[in-house]
Amino acid sequence: MNLPERQARIDLSAIRDNVARLREIVAPAQVMAVVKADAYGHGAVPVARAALTAGAGWLGVAHVSEALALRAAGIDAPLLAWLHTPSTDFNAAVAQDIDLGCSGWELEPIAEAARALERPARVHLKIDTGLGRNGCPPENWDAFVSAAIAHQDEGLLRVVGVFSHLAVADEPHRPETDGQLDRFRQAVAVAEDAGADLEVRHIANTPAILSRPDTHFDLVRAGLGVYGLSPFEDQSPHEFGLRPAMTLSTRVASCKDVPAGQGVSYGLNYVTAGPTTLGLIPLGYADGIPRAATGGPVRIDGITYPVVGRIAMDQMVVDLGPGGRADHGGTVLGAEAVLFGDPALGDPSVDDWARAAGTINYEVVTRISPRVPRTYTGGIPGGAA
Repeated sequence: MNLPERQARIDLSAIRDNVARLREIVAPAQVMAVVKADAYGHGAVPVARAALTAGAGWLGVAHVSEALALRAAGIDAPLLAWLHTPSTDFNAAVAQDIDLGCSGWELEPIAEAARALERPARVHLKIDTGLGRNGCPPENWDAFVSAAIAHQDEGLLRVVGVFSHLAVADEPHRPETDGQLDRFRQAVAVAEDAGADLEVRHIANTPAILSRPDTHFDLVRAGLGVYGLSPFEDQSPHEFGLRPAMTLSTRVASCKDVPAGQGVSYGLNYVTAGPTTLGLIPLGYADGIPRAATGGPVRIDGITYPVVGRIAMDQMVVDLGPGGRADHGGTVLGAEAVLFGDPALGDPSVDDWARAAGTINYEVVTRISPRVPRTYTGGIPGGAA
C-alpha cells in the first residue's frame, strides 16, 4: 500500500453527517458551523463547504481575516466574525458582507467603515453574561444598545443579532449556566425594546447544544460537534450520533533491536526492561503532538502501543516488544501508524491523546501543524466538498 509519510485525513462525509445530526437536535433553530482556527485544524474551506452542503445556515470564525479567506474562496454564506483588535479591517468586512460581533469599542470603527462605504454594516451585539472575556458588561448594556440603535437610525448599521458565550456548559450540573441564560434573555429584551429587529439570538455552543435545549433560541454555534468530538469527559461522540472526522497517521520509520537497559529519548526517562524492538514514529511536537503526551497510543497493524520516553520535535518511540512483531517477518517498518481516528473503527481516540497530555480534545486537533498534509475523503462527486 502506497501510504503517505504522514497525513491528517479528513472525512468530509463525517462532517456532513455531524452537521445533519446537529440540525436534528436543535431544529427548528439554525446551525452555525464554527470554522475558526482553520476549522479546528481540519481545513476551513473544505469543511465550510461540506457543512453548508449538509444544511448549516451560517459559518462562524474568530477573526475577520479568516472570514475574508472564506469569501476569497467563493463562499458567500452568512458569516460572522467576532474577535477584533484596533487593526481589524472593518472596511473589508463590511464590503464583503461579513457580519461583525460587537462588544463595545468596535461600534464606532464599524460605523465609520459603513459611512465610508455608504453601506450599512450588520452587527451582532455581544453581552457578557458571565464568561468574563469580551462582551459588553451588563451594567453598560443599556447605553451600548442605545448607541447601536442610534447608528442604526442613521442608516450606518443594522443590529441583526444578540449573542453571548457560555462558560461551563461542558459541566451540565453547574448552576452558572442558568444565571447566564437569565442574563441573556434580559439583554435580548432590552435590545428588542430599544428597536432592534433581531434575526438571530445565539448563546449555545456544542455542549449546550447536546445538553441544554433551552439555550438553542434561533441559532446555535457548533464547533467541536461538527468535527465529531464530544465536549463531555464521560460521554463519547457516538452516544450523540457523531463521528470523528480526522484520522492522524504516519508510517513506522525505523525498527531497531536493543538490549535490556537501553535508554529511550531525551532524559532517558524510559529504560527497556529486557531485549526488545523499538519503533520510531516520525511525528513530534513540531507536528503538533503535545510534548507532554508520553503514553499516548499508536496503533500499528491492529495492536496499540504506548509512546515511551519523551516526545521530541520530529519523532517519538514505541516499544514493540521482543522480536519486533515476528508475525510480520520481524519488522513493521513502513507500516501505517495511527495516532487517533474513529474508535468505532478500532483506532485510538483524540480523547486518549488529550488524557495523555493533560489537555482537552479541542487542543489536540487544533494544534496539528501545517507540516502534516491534510487529505480529504468523502467528497461529493464533481469536486465539491
